[in-house]
Amino acid sequence: MVVRGEPDSSDPDAEVRRRTWLAAERTWLAWWRTGLGAAAVAVGVGRLVPGLTKGTTWPLQLLGVGYGMLAIAIFVVGAVRERRVAAALSKGSYDRLSSLLVTWLTITGVGLSLVTLAVITFA
Repeated sequence: MVVRGEPDSSDPDAEVRRRTWLAAERTWLAWWRTGLGAAAVAVGVGRLVPGLTKGTTWPLQLLGVGYGMLAIAIFVVGAVRERRVAAALSKGSYDRLSSLLVTWLTITGVGLSLVTLAVITFA
């Protein structure tokens, strides 16, 4: 009898499949942690820091919106990836992360970071 959640000992690949599914779950949780981090930065840069400054606040608020949009994108991408990876694993296949998506997220993160540095330096 196979207990729910335990691999079937008669199937030598069951443990490998179980670990692969758990790794996919951890990856989905990493997307969530990253999205939450971007959302926290959005609140900090867009709402908390402007309240502490005496100068112009709109650049910081605009940056906060940018980080908030990045957080939303990360949550959506994480959900789409989870579904695609789960479907691929069910078929015994693999779903590669799009290099275009990696490029887009990298450019967005670098762009927001550069603008943040500029605002910090020159505002």
